[in-house]
Amino acid sequence: MRVLRPLLLAGLLSLPALAQAAEPRTCLVVGVSDGDTITARCGAAGNYEQIKVRFNGIDAPEKRQPFGQRAKEVLSDLVYMKEVALDCPKSDRYGRSVCKVMVAPASAPRGPKTLDAGLAMVTLGMAWWYRTYAREQTPQERGQYELAEVEAKAKHAGLWRDAEPMAPRDWRKAQREHAQ
Repeated sequence: MRVLRPLLLAGLLSLPALAQAAEPRTCLVVGVSDGDTITARCGAAGNYEQIKVRFNGIDAPEKRQPFGQRAKEVLSDLVYMKEVALDCPKSDRYGRSVCKVMVAPASAPRGPKTLDAGLAMVTLGMAWWYRTYAREQTPQERGQYELAEVEAKAKHAGLWRDAEPMAPRDWRKAQREHAQ
C-alpha cells in the first residue's frame, strides 16, 4: 500500500494538468495553405508558437484541383487574421495538428467562437466530409457533417456543381498514376 499511495497521489495531482491540456487553445490564423490547412500563431507576445493545422473531419480540393483555389479563398474569408479556438486531439503523419477549428461568426466578429469552420466548409460545398476519420468525431458532429454534405450536394453548392466531383484522395492518386 505504501508504494501505491505515492502513485495515487501523483495521479490525482496530474488530473488538473490533463484537464487543462484538453482545453481548446486560442490562436491567431496567420496563413491559409488550402481549403483544409492553416497556420496559426499561439501563445503570448514574445513567446509565440506557430503551428500547422489540418482541419478534422474535412477534405478540401487540392489547390490545382477544380474548386481548390476557391476553397482556399472561402476558408481565408472564414478564418484568416482571426482568433480561433483549436481543439487538437492528435497530429497527423506530416506533424500537423489535427483540430476542430472554431471562430466567431461574421455576424458577431467580437462574439464567442461558435462557428465550426470545418462544418461551414462542408455546408458551403467547399469540402467533403472525411468519412474515413468519422470515428474521431462525436456522434453529433458526424450527424451535422453528414447532413451538411447531403444538403450541399442537393443544392449543387460549390464543388457539387461539377458533374463528377473527385475526392482529393482520388485526385492525388490519379495524379501519381499519370506521372508514372
